Amino acid sequence: MPNSAIRAGVDIGGTFTDVVLETPQGRHSTKVLTTYAAPEDAILEGLARVCQQSGVAMQDIGQVIHGTTLATNALIERRGARTAFITTEGFRDVIEMRTESRFEQYDLNLRLPDPLIPRNDRLTLSERVDATGTVLRPLDRAAVEALADTLGDYDSVAVGFLHSYLNPAHERLVREVIAARQPHLSVSLSSDVSPQMREYERFNTTCANAYVKPMMAAYLSRLRERLAAAGADCPVFLMHSGGGIMSLEDAAEYPVRLVESGPAGGAIFAADIARRYGLDRVLSFDMGGTTAKICLIRAGTPKTARVFEVARSYRFKKGSGMPISIPVIDMVEIGAGGGSLASVNALGQIQVGPESAGSEPGPACYGRGGARPAVTDADLVLGRLDPDNFADGTIPLHPDASANALDTHLAQHTGTDTTMAAFGLSEVVDENMANAARVHAVENGEDLAGYTMIAFGGAAPLHAGRLCEKLAIDRLIVPPGAGVGSAIGFLRAPYAFEATRSVYMRLDAFDEAAVTSLLAELRKEAETFVRACDATAPIHAETKLYMRYKGQGWEIPVPLPDGTTPSAATLLSLFEDAYTTLFGRTVAGLPVEVTVWAVNAATPVDAPAETPPPASGTTADISRHRTLFSPTNQSTVTAPEVARTALTDGAQVHGPAVITESETTIIVPAGFTATGRSDGCIDIRKGVPA
Repeated sequence: MPNSAIRAGVDIGGTFTDVVLETPQGRHSTKVLTTYAAPEDAILEGLARVCQQSGVAMQDIGQVIHGTTLATNALIERRGARTAFITTEGFRDVIEMRTESRFEQYDLNLRLPDPLIPRNDRLTLSERVDATGTVLRPLDRAAVEALADTLGDYDSVAVGFLHSYLNPAHERLVREVIAARQPHLSVSLSSDVSPQMREYERFNTTCANAYVKPMMAAYLSRLRERLAAAGADCPVFLMHSGGGIMSLEDAAEYPVRLVESGPAGGAIFAADIARRYGLDRVLSFDMGGTTAKICLIRAGTPKTARVFEVARSYRFKKGSGMPISIPVIDMVEIGAGGGSLASVNALGQIQVGPESAGSEPGPACYGRGGARPAVTDADLVLGRLDPDNFADGTIPLHPDASANALDTHLAQHTGTDTTMAAFGLSEVVDENMANAARVHAVENGEDLAGYTMIAFGGAAPLHAGRLCEKLAIDRLIVPPGAGVGSAIGFLRAPYAFEATRSVYMRLDAFDEAAVTSLLAELRKEAETFVRACDATAPIHAETKLYMRYKGQGWEIPVPLPDGTTPSAATLLSLFEDAYTTLFGRTVAGLPVEVTVWAVNAATPVDAPAETPPPASGTTADISRHRTLFSPTNQSTVTAPEVARTALTDGAQVHGPAVITESETTIIVPAGFTATGRSDGCIDIRKGVPA
């Protein structure tokens, strides 16, 4: 019989599928190479491993919480359903015209990414709703029926009409007619998927949802059936991009909310550690096999946003990707993971990513057919990895294959030897990540001085120390289970859902009755999603408004404190405080307006126990020494190797040093000291702690 105290977290990444099983007796985890053709195969293999480790039967698992990059990869690789987009007459080309901004000003050969839905699959209907929600041109049912009869060859349909977030009647009529005349079609309405202003972002989000919906619905159904057949006949929930958990049924209906589900779990994991250590300013660094993710966490809470981009065609360039307008944990993601491939460009410079070797064939050292050098190959040559104990010994590594790939593709083209080619590759990827962190901090008005880095993901502990050196960050924490951090984060997340609505309102024309009614509707909508996961748990709701000065092009988030009665004066004061925090001053003489209203409903999460100070420092037992390349003097050194289990509370090792465990390796840079903490974290600080 399922036991509610036994829970599994499963994260499908581009290279590895991470599985974590938590029981009353402890936590067990494993990493399995992702199986692209049938992702559920890796999940079942991983669950079987952790069940064997823990002595738990599959039948005992009470809950599975899942995050995945499948929806993201389908959008990036354009492997979705054949989708039609139905929109207002005259607005057929909105998703192709984009915002008409040039994200690379001086590139004369700039090519905008192709729209997700080709032009001949974009269809129109004569109808019009104005910016107040008033119908200017009614939608003719006969015209909808005639159009529906032409959709037989499609698998999915996205519907996005102008201003439907204020009046969804026309979109709902289209769904009703299609359901009657083409019942095989999957339908996504913009008024359900993303009921917010700005038609380009809203239309694009709806198209993305429709594009991946049939594939994700089939996968989730198949996963539940395979789990049940294996004995794990328990509820399955999904991690969504906003940092909460949603039901499998809602995930199948709104799969676009899963686009950043794996990275969101990592941010929740880091936030839990931040609260445990009482850290107010944290830089979360998650580096896996395919990508690296960086997130700012203030006061134990990850920063959130309303819009993000996926599948950017130009690295770091806003506007070069596909905008998705949903609540999301705000982070920067770049193609820099253990499997990211390196090459030499026409200028003789090493460049890394975003192309990745993934798990098939994987880096050259995997011995699975990969011939080009990846970040993991460089880490192996630089002595950061033990070829006999990678992934707990389940994946033997081949140093000769790494050396050959580095020689052939880098060293011979740069006039260096193998070791320096590996160092160059590593420095490029580390500087790419450091630059991304700097840009992300500046864009959010933050200075990374005084921040603490929390590193997790299979590759992050290998590179986090060097990243700290580049960013002048003096403290790094590597939690236990860092190699499977996102999967652990799933088990720390609340059941949560954020409902949003665009209703334009100037504060000098504030309608308190309308606002009270709107917020009540949003709270009911959000709580309904949460109740689909847990019918009895208490629910806490947080309200956030997006506000701006009239005439500005974008809004800033303004939280509405609990128990605050919304009024024009109150909202103006809150907006001016938030605006001053971001920009240092307010703007006199301009009216203020609200454009988007949001309510996030979530179940409570137990506050983690604070970690006590470390015991008196002792020297950790050194198991052996290994040859390690040191960036400080750009040469190899003999460094102590310490098992993570030897770093008990207060035990220390001075860098340069290597700390080993089954799922990752921690590199302690020269000039830093690693101290074991009572909760299993490794606390790495610059200098020698008192």
